[in-house]
This record gives sequence, C-alpha cells and structure tokens, in this order.
Amino acid sequence: MTGTTAPRKGGRWIERWDPEDETFWRETGERTARRNLLYSILSEHIGFSIWSLWSVMVLFMGPQYGIDPAGKFFLIATATLVGALVRVPYTFAVARFGGRNWTVVSALLLLAPTVAALVVMEPGTSYGTFLAVAALTGVGGGNFASSMTNINAFFPLRKKGWALGLNAGGGNIGVPVVQLVALLVIGTAGAAHPRLLLVIYLPLIVIAAALALVRMDNLAPVRNDAGAVREAAKDAHTWIMAFLYIGTFGSFIGYSFAFGLVLQTQFGRTPLQAASLTFIGPLLGSLVRPVGGALADRFGGARITLATFVAMAAATAVVVLASVRESLPVFLVGFVALFALSGLGNGSTYKMIPGIFQAKALARGLDGEEAAAHGRRLSGASMGLIGAVGALGGLGINLVFRQAFLESGSGTAAFVTFLGFYAVCCAVTWAVYLRRPAAAQAPATAGTGAGTAAGTGKKVQLTSV
Repeated sequence: MTGTTAPRKGGRWIERWDPEDETFWRETGERTARRNLLYSILSEHIGFSIWSLWSVMVLFMGPQYGIDPAGKFFLIATATLVGALVRVPYTFAVARFGGRNWTVVSALLLLAPTVAALVVMEPGTSYGTFLAVAALTGVGGGNFASSMTNINAFFPLRKKGWALGLNAGGGNIGVPVVQLVALLVIGTAGAAHPRLLLVIYLPLIVIAAALALVRMDNLAPVRNDAGAVREAAKDAHTWIMAFLYIGTFGSFIGYSFAFGLVLQTQFGRTPLQAASLTFIGPLLGSLVRPVGGALADRFGGARITLATFVAMAAATAVVVLASVRESLPVFLVGFVALFALSGLGNGSTYKMIPGIFQAKALARGLDGEEAAAHGRRLSGASMGLIGAVGALGGLGINLVFRQAFLESGSGTAAFVTFLGFYAVCCAVTWAVYLRRPAAAQAPATAGTGAGTAAGTGKKVQLTSV
C-alpha cells in the first residue's frame, strides 16, 4: 500500500492516507509524516515568536513611551486574546485549503504584524495604535491550531503523543527564542533599538513560508465535518479538556508573556536584567513538552496530567512565599518550575484528546479502524475549540496580573488565585479520568486511551487515557 500524490487545486495533494495500517506506515507514511512535521514545526515556531512579540516589545518601552505597567499588561493581554480567538477558524482552514497550503498562507500573514510594529515602534505613538498592532500579532497564535490539526491527521494514534508534543514543543520554543534575540539586541544595541529585532524576523518569515511551499503536503482525506464539530461541541469531554488546557497551556503562554514585565515591575529589574532571565522558563517549558507527550504515551495522559497539576500547585506556593518575602532567587526557582511543569502538562493533555474519543468510540461498539477513524474525526474537530479556550487562560493570567499590580503593586494576590485554580484542576482530573466510579466499566489500554468495551453501550473506563 502506498500513498499517491496528485496535483489538485494548484498544490501537492496526497489522495490516500491510512497511518493506522502498519504496512502503509512503514513503507510510505512515516517518512512523509516526519517531513511534514519538520516544516510544520518551523512555521509554528516563527508564529509563536510573533505572537509573543509584545512580551519583549514592552521591555523596550521606557518612561519616554508614557505607558504604565498596567497598560503594558493590557497590550500583552490583547495579543493573547486575539491569538486565542483566531485558533478556531485556523483549525478549520486546514481541511478547507490543505495543510501545506494553509501553512504557507499563515506564515506569510505574520508579515503584517511584524511590518506594522516596525513602523510604529517609537515614543510618541498613541496607545491605541500600539494596541491595534499588538492585536495583529494574534495571527501567530492561530498557527498553533492549524499546525496541530494538520499533524494530528498525519500520525497514527500510537504516535500522536510524541508527534503532537514535538510539534507543539518546537513551536513553543519560538517564545524563548524571540526573548533571547531581544536580549541580544538590548545587550548590544541598547533598549532604544527595538526595530532591529523586527528586521531579523522578516526574512525568517519568508523562509518558513517558502520551505512549506516546496516541502509539505496536503491530505485530501481531511475534510471539514460540520457534524463532527457539532458533536465535539456537545461532548462534555471537549470542555473538560479545554478547562484542563487552560491550566497547562494557559499557564505557559500567560507566564511567558508576563514574566519579564513582572520582573521589571515587582523586582525592579532593568530591561537587560529582565531579558537575561525571561527566556529561561519558556525554554524549559518548550523542551519538556515532547517529554510530557512521551510519558503520556507510556503511562497514560491523565496520570501525568494530575501529577503535573499537583506539582504546579506546590511550585505556585513557593512563588507566593517568595513574592511575600521579596526573594528574587526563590521566586525564580518557583517560577521556572512552573514553566517546566506546564510544558509537561501541555504534552500530556493533548495526548489525552484522541485517546478519549477513541475510547468512546469503542464504548459505542466500534472497533479497529472504524474506532480509530471516529477518534480522529472528533479529536480533530475538538482540538480547535480546546486550543482556543486554553489560550484564553493566558489572557486571564495577564488580566489577573494587571489587576493585582493596580491594587497592590505586587503579584502576590495573582499567584494565590492561580494556586486555587490548580487545586480545582487536580480535582477535575482525578474525578473525571482517574476515579473508578463503577466496576462495570471496562479498562482502557494503558497509555493509548483505547479501550475494549465489555459490550455495546457500556462505558469504557478512561483511567488510562
């Protein structure tokens, strides 16, 4: 069995794709899937860098810009909000235009916010203008949703945790990379030259789009399915997983955007001092995301997710203590731990999604490829919704920080709020995916989320999802 590529709609289209067939996967599928994964990661990486652009632009904005810390937090929050909202249409764009075609378009769209920032980034520009340009960077947040939906279709269920973790982790690294480039600019040219950072990214955007054009493929079998979207939207597990993803990815992106500004505002760091520390947490969080996916493949996503939330609550308690005592070293230890743990949780939660829907298919009496196809159909439809809601968690974090600094000049109250949220996430994960409510439920296969139903109509236990 081989996949065939034929010209269609002006692009490279693979007409047949069956990754669950081991012969097809070994002879054709794996090589093609890995190639598309590589260039998907590159484009998503640049997208994350542009989405998080204002996490470093605010470090360049000294007193001459006339914007207080609350105003800077709102700039960051605006970029987060738009990035979350565009994830829904970006998810459906893959099936409408093709994964390769949309990767090219979405990469080129990154030129708009980059050029706009290049034009306006100087003292005297109105706050409303800065707000509009920050909103434009939200298109970079959409790249994640389309990339994950595309790669989800390329890989078999047994490989999804690794593939989605690697794809997302490689994309997430775009956050610390843009922060490192900003550190380089501030350290060499000074904080008065933000345009140098933007000039560096313009050719990188074009390169990412060109490589996607010549090296990626579209999957013809991937189609938008309005019925699947409606079914996924009605399924409680879509919204439960969206809630948990707020706790993992929402934390990662929210902290990534806010870290440098918190260091400047609460601990009095200079732009160079803040930039020299800001990248560390996002870098670790990005690097461990594939590890979270791999651990979920082996031990089950729910187990890894629960352990992650427990550890995040403990790390947040350390941050609260450090904030009260104004201890920067302890604060950095706790905050960096939060980044690393959120990265693990990102990988494990995304692994859970296809497993949950395949387990439910088995509970309905489906089996084999039929169950796998049903799982792919609903998990693909749900990922856009889950990714969008999860990203809104980053908006929430920045708004909570803004309010805390407005009221007290400190982030302590914000961290106490986050601690309470992680406790709720622990309870939800345990109650829904790890508790054994009924002996009649059949066990799922560990690490895959695929279960065997005791009989048609019986629920499949999601413990090992």
